[in-house]
Amino acid sequence: MSYFKKFKGQGEALPVKSPISEILFAWFGGFISILIIGYLTKSYDNLLIMGSFGASCVLLFGFPKSPFSQPRNVILGHFLSTFIGLAFLHILGNEYWSMALALATAIAVMIATRTVHPPAGSNPLIVFLLGANWDYLIFPSLMGSIILVLVAIFYNNLHKNRAYPQYWM
Repeated sequence: MSYFKKFKGQGEALPVKSPISEILFAWFGGFISILIIGYLTKSYDNLLIMGSFGASCVLLFGFPKSPFSQPRNVILGHFLSTFIGLAFLHILGNEYWSMALALATAIAVMIATRTVHPPAGSNPLIVFLLGANWDYLIFPSLMGSIILVLVAIFYNNLHKNRAYPQYWM
């Protein structure tokens, strides 16, 4: 197959449309998660939210069986990617090339450790854009991802057809 012919797609069918009940269940799960994290951030004056958590909610509540949605992937994916972003920022400086190296390294480390969580791929970029300090690794990255997983455990298991998580380690 020639290179450019691949661009037209493989002719696969669209995924099956989700029933409205599943869409609403996912909507409410995302709402509850960010509501809790937002409340805790405001109440305790400690940052617990970051942009990539919105995408984490898509996976946790829309696709809870996905390997990308499992606790190990969510928590370690966010932690490792944020750590790598912080290390590159503070060792190599806030340069476009060090940001690119941080992102590429985060991708490779998540794949190598089997902790891939696609939303966490944005964490090195977030770290660079904010010029974050090392405390960003704990608040919001680690603590926020743990809260997301806890909400997902309690919420997803309310659904009669869901059992979350699929695995821990």
